[in-house]
Parts: sequence; structure tokens; C-alpha cells
Amino acid sequence: MQTIRLTMTQALIRAMIAQKIDVDGTIQPFFKGVWAIFGHGNVAGIGEALYEKRHEIPTLRAHNEQGMVHAATAFAKASRRHQAMACTSSIGPGALNMVTGAGVAHVNRLPLLLLPGDIFANRFPDPVLQQVEDFGNGTTSASDAFRPVSRYFDRITRPEQIIPAFQQAMRVLTDPADCGPATLSLCQDVQAEAFDYPVSFFEERIHRIRRPAPDPREVEEAVALIKQSRRPLVIAGGGVLYSGVEKELAEFCAEKGIPVGESQGGKSSLPTSHPFNMGGIGVSGTAAANEMAEDADLVIAVGTRLQDFTTGSWGLFKNPNMKILALNVQPFDTAKHRSLPLVGDAKVSLNAVRSHLKDWQADPAWAEKSREARKRWLESSARYQARPSEDQTTPPSDSQVIGAVQRVGLPTDTVVCAAGGLPAELQKHWQAEQPGGYHMEYGFSCMGYELAGALGAKMACPDREVIVMVGDGSYLMLNSEIATSVMLGHKLIVVLLDNNGYACINRLQQETGSAPFNNMWEDSQEMVNYPQIDFVQHARALGALAEKVANVDELSEAVTRARTADRTSVILIDTDPKAITEDGGFWWDVVVPEVSGREQVVQARSSYERFRAGQRIGN
Repeated sequence: MQTIRLTMTQALIRAMIAQKIDVDGTIQPFFKGVWAIFGHGNVAGIGEALYEKRHEIPTLRAHNEQGMVHAATAFAKASRRHQAMACTSSIGPGALNMVTGAGVAHVNRLPLLLLPGDIFANRFPDPVLQQVEDFGNGTTSASDAFRPVSRYFDRITRPEQIIPAFQQAMRVLTDPADCGPATLSLCQDVQAEAFDYPVSFFEERIHRIRRPAPDPREVEEAVALIKQSRRPLVIAGGGVLYSGVEKELAEFCAEKGIPVGESQGGKSSLPTSHPFNMGGIGVSGTAAANEMAEDADLVIAVGTRLQDFTTGSWGLFKNPNMKILALNVQPFDTAKHRSLPLVGDAKVSLNAVRSHLKDWQADPAWAEKSREARKRWLESSARYQARPSEDQTTPPSDSQVIGAVQRVGLPTDTVVCAAGGLPAELQKHWQAEQPGGYHMEYGFSCMGYELAGALGAKMACPDREVIVMVGDGSYLMLNSEIATSVMLGHKLIVVLLDNNGYACINRLQQETGSAPFNNMWEDSQEMVNYPQIDFVQHARALGALAEKVANVDELSEAVTRARTADRTSVILIDTDPKAITEDGGFWWDVVVPEVSGREQVVQARSSYERFRAGQRIGN
């Protein structure tokens, strides 16, 4: 056996470079790059190995470990899981800063290779700087925190262990069903230790994302169930985009007269102009999608994990005879709520079902009802997005801001968002005409994802204009990757909506009967000074262009200017913290206290119990 003597991290980097992927006949590197913030747990080991191969795999400097993980995760999402990135940090706080980002990738089932530094395997210098000591377990380290948010976890305590560990990591990263973060925790002394590695470990490996076909018996059962239905509804999830089945799904629903509601992850699966696209579904969904969901006798769930925001906490479906056909590559998702499973790749499975439904159609009255519901909703949405009237004395609403951006938008634009009230308004109103035009992180709904995630999305799709819509709360939580976007030359357009606090949770707090408390600046206990934050100067200090606009017309003009700018632009606009889209939406199960001295809470609890009585049981 031919061998070559390398350090463990030299071997790891060479093996990563050798991984390729076949995307529609084009062979390209699977790993686009490595995000790195160096410290004493990785600078001398993997840092040296990355420098040695810097011309074959780029190393990207970030400003925050969580931010670089968000960027890597968003890159994988925008790449439809065809490519991935790796992230490396030191031990201790550097590693733990990546855990939140790992949770985002885990929940959203996106490929991400995490390479945190770890303590010394030989333990000679223990306790080292930043080491977490467990009084009862000598094997514990900070990187153990990655275990619950990793699809695969391994701690490398000997240099030869990287061979089987990396192979298992690649299995997870390229498996459509088990896809998620893989963590290889690299003991810092082992990073520099040498081993005679087999040359075969570094041979080119071409991965092809498999498309498992469904069991023929499940196809038969699925076809029979569809033929029995008269009022079917498709829920399109993120798996539609990952499978690339959006064209076939659009054709199927148009042919058969089936309305479609999109989850946050699945939005942009169908163009907004599709005659049966009802828009977003569920808690933050449109009136059209939710109206159809209430009366549907069959829900065809395609590539969705049926999160509570999608199902209205399982209170959305009112038809007592409603059944679920769950089409998913992951069997875990097909077993939920007594669903009939159809396990397989979405494209292969949908085509298999379609071939048996040539003469079948949904009830024509159902199709007509969906067209009417869609028409009413689009008219309503247009009113919410219209320019403010001359007598409007309050700042613009989120929906009016969205309208101002869309009026100067292009079909190729991608909007990025993650948390707060904006996801609800965007799911209702953003009109995506191309796949990937809507990039929402709402599996983990992680504040701080927006700016770093937009950077990753731009790296995946450099020819698209990436527009970030972010509130002041998320902006303050994580904004450092604005500097990274300027440094790397990946221009973003950032629309920053300032409503002076956490307005979304403030509204939710009051809906559950509680008093406004600790969410808006004005309701913060023991506040001495009201913060006057100069977001424009802050963004400029990070290297971006920045300006504040007074109204939505000026916002449209600023977005147009930003398209021709040579770097990231931040556009600030004040917004109304109270105004929301009243049309559409649905109940969300947020528990209200059973006992309270406040009458508002007592009333909210009574309302809560009425809604709970309508929940579908059988998770």
C-alpha cells in the first residue's frame, strides 16, 4: 500500500479537496471553502494545513464564529445542498459560538462541516486556556455541546481516526435523508501529529446525490388516496427545491386543479404568478392558503417536516376526514400524524404518482374556489403593500416597506430574512417568480442569521441581487459580517427596519394577555437613557455605504441606487411597531398561564383553550 506522511490536518484538507460532486453532469468541488477564525486550538494545526493548500481551497476570514456558520449554512441552502462549506474555530468560546449556527443547519437539514479545536488528547498541559473541566468526567470538553446539533459527531484523538471519521462525515453531508451538520472535533495536539496515510484516501471522489425511488406498494396506496379525494391541497416544503421538482409540481397542480400552499422553506417553489399558488400557509400564511387548508380532504405534504407554523399548531385543518399523504425522502417525516407514507425522492416519487393519474382531476368547484380565494388575497395584499395615504401619520408598516422594495425589484432578486415580524409579512407578501427568490431561515428562526446568511446566499448566487430585510433587534444581535461582505466584495442590499425594539414579541406578549414588558425600549425596566442608535454611522464604520430614508418612495429610490453600488449598502427606515397584516394568518400555540391576577391573562387563557380544542391530536 502506497502511503504519504502527513499531519492529521494536512490529510483532512487534502481529503476535502478531493471531494467532488456531479451536478447535472458538471463536476465541481463539493467544498467551496473553509471559514476560519484562528486561535490557540487551531492556528498551528489546521491553520498551517490550510495555508499550504490555500490555492486549492480558499480560507475565508470571518468576524464572528456564529456568523461564519450562518454564512456557510446559507451558502448550502442557496446551493440546494449541492455544495457545502466548512468552519473551523479554536476551543472554548470560539467553538461554542458555532453551536447556535450548528442548530440552524441541523433543524434546516443543511450540509455543514464543523471543525472546532479541542483540548489536548494527551492531557499533559491540562487544564489548558479555555478548557471546560467536568469534575466527574475527564473526557468532557466544550465541543460536546455539538452532539445534539450534529447528524454525525466524532472527536479525533489519534491521527489515523480522521480516515473513517471523514468518510462518515461525507456520508451525512451528501445524503438527502440524513443531511445536516457533521462535527469533527480536532484535539489540538493531534492536529499536528503525523501518520502514514494511504494515498487512496486522497483520490478524487465524485458524489452524486441519490434519488431513491418509492416502494411500488406505497405508490399504489398514494394513487388510491389521491383518487378518493375531491379537495386536495399540496403543501410545498423546502424539499421541493432541494429535489429540483418545482417544474413538475407546477405542471401537476395546474393539470389537476390542485391549490398549493408554501411553507417558509418551500416558498418560491412555484412562481407567485402560478394560477394555483395560494402563497404561504399556516400561522403566517395568506388568507387564500389557509381558507383552502381548512376544507381540504387530503393534504399532500411534499418535502416538508410539517412544522407548527405550517400547520397552525395542527389546528388549521378543520375537515374531520382530512388525510395526509407525506412525500419525503426522510421516513421520520412521513410517520407524523398518521400520514400515509411515500418515502423517496420528491421528483421520482411525484412522477411515479403522476403516471397513474392521467384522467383524474380535483373537483372543478374546488379548483374554482381556489382561484377565487387567490384573487381576493392578491387584491388584499396589494392594498397592504400600497404607498401610504396622504393622511397616514404613522411610519410605514412592514408590508408597505416590502411593497416599496418590490416595486423596483427584478424576478432574479433574492430576499433574505430570519426572525421577528418580518417573516410573517414576507411570507404573505413577497412575490417570488424564480426558485430561490425567497431565502427564509424559519426552521430555527435564528436572530442574527440575516446579514451573515445573506453573505452566504450571495456567494452561492453571485449573479443575483441579494436583498436583506432585517429589523433593528436582529441587526444589533449580529452585524459584523457586513465588514466581511465588504472585504470579500460580495455586495448586499440591506433594508434595515427600525421599530425601536422587539416589536414582534411585544405584540405576541400582549396577545397572550401580558403587559408590555422588556421588549420595546420604552418598556425596559430600569432604563436610564433611551438609546439613540445611529445605524447609518455604524454601518459606515463597518465599511458599507449607508443612508436613512424618510418614506417608502425614498426607499425605492435608495434600493435602485444600491443596485449600482460597488459594495454593500445599508438603507435605514423607521417603521410602525404596531402595524401588521390583519388579513390571513392563523392561531399559534403559545401557552397562556392557567392562573393569573390579571384579567387580560384570564381572558387570553379562555381564548387559548378554545383554539386548543380544535387541534389535531396524534403527533
